[in-house]
Amino acid sequence: MSRVLSLLALLACGAPALSAEKMNVLFVVSDDLTNNTLGCYGSLVCKSPNIDALAKKGVKFDRAYCQFPLCNPSRASFLTGLRPDTLRVYENATQFRKNAPNAQSLGETFQKGGYYVARVGKLYHYGVPAQIGTDGLDDKPSWMKTINPKGRDKDDEEKDLLFTLNPNSKGSARYGGTLSWHASEGTDETMTDGMIADEVSKLIEANKDKPFFLACGFFRPHTPYVAPKKYFDMYPPEKLELPKVPVGHWDKHPAPAFGSAKKEQEKLTDDLRRKALQAYYASTTFMDAQVGRVLAALEKQKVADKTIVVFISDHGYHLGEHGLWQKMSLFENSARVPLVVYDPRSKANGSTCSRTVELIDLHATLADLCDLPAPKTDGKSFTGLLNDREAPWDKPAITQVSRGTPTATGETTGKNPWFMGYSVRTERYRYTEWDGGKKGVQLYDYETDPGELTNLAQDPKHAEAVNALKALLPKK
Repeated sequence: MSRVLSLLALLACGAPALSAEKMNVLFVVSDDLTNNTLGCYGSLVCKSPNIDALAKKGVKFDRAYCQFPLCNPSRASFLTGLRPDTLRVYENATQFRKNAPNAQSLGETFQKGGYYVARVGKLYHYGVPAQIGTDGLDDKPSWMKTINPKGRDKDDEEKDLLFTLNPNSKGSARYGGTLSWHASEGTDETMTDGMIADEVSKLIEANKDKPFFLACGFFRPHTPYVAPKKYFDMYPPEKLELPKVPVGHWDKHPAPAFGSAKKEQEKLTDDLRRKALQAYYASTTFMDAQVGRVLAALEKQKVADKTIVVFISDHGYHLGEHGLWQKMSLFENSARVPLVVYDPRSKANGSTCSRTVELIDLHATLADLCDLPAPKTDGKSFTGLLNDREAPWDKPAITQVSRGTPTATGETTGKNPWFMGYSVRTERYRYTEWDGGKKGVQLYDYETDPGELTNLAQDPKHAEAVNALKALLPKK
């Protein structure tokens, strides 16, 4: 009997230790960030020392892709693990539960697993900057606690201190929907993203003794590109180089490929383009500094060695490549995203993985890493790649984008007919069809054409590749 009691006592003492061994998750999302401005992805101009350091510690994915290069469809997608076509979310107005009320979000999966789950800042869609400080299109079941900071950048906007290409527009089109920027007199801590870093750091401290899933959603570098002036001073406009776009480039590709171009961008002179680059770089470096503050909080509270850190952007971004700015294209700049995963236990830490992965894979992956049951999603766990960057993996990445004016359920309207473009990315190729191919097709070979300048879709020499890639697209 005494042995049985001793064993029971030992098991009772061991239970808290087992609970303490659960891995925490810090899920960090940047808004509208292109890989091209991160040092770890090859930038020689823009400074991102904290994200670079995280990439050096963890596994950096070189070919990670969003499923829809627009905030709401992308965020609803990766936070549920479901494709935009599953959710039927294609624009920035529809909260995903309207169409998929029973979808289980990433936050819900971790709550069911016994985690403390909280959000600070933008995870689901917010109209930026109009909805900063509000819940936006948040999903209440996803979180146990939510915090919506509102900083000086919002105050500067309300005082009309910002430059914008659309001075006569109202609402989101004035600042958030177009190129706008401002070098603020405020400090890091007075900005919305600085406040987000502070609040996440407080949550880390308050919950360091129990398993947590903390979602940290920064607003920058989303336009308006607002950051403290010191970051603007790091990038004198006259020293910045603009992307080179070949003469006649638009004539050599299907017209819908450039459907994201906005009329007001025709106002851009080279001087304004350089100032836009300066402002975007400044906002990126400012955001990177806030990432550093949050990572420092993990170290300070001595939980870094039991915390999985994920850093992503919701989609990519154009800074003049292909003659485009912002998002909503199916070129690499818009579809590709930065993705860094640092799990202290991973054997592939410190390496770069070249496999094609999708943001919808994150739900299954994080549940897998934390030994939690997960719902069926449209993604696949890439846990194996975190231990062997060259592990067998033949899953391509699918990205879609709409043209025209859809209704909330993706139906067409009369005056501006709505259709979809679908693009499949493998490690070597990207193949795109607009409206099932009726409005154009594109094929790029990244081994010979990383800038996507030569469309090979009609080249007989690549017919076999076209047929193989076509078979990978969703059947519509």
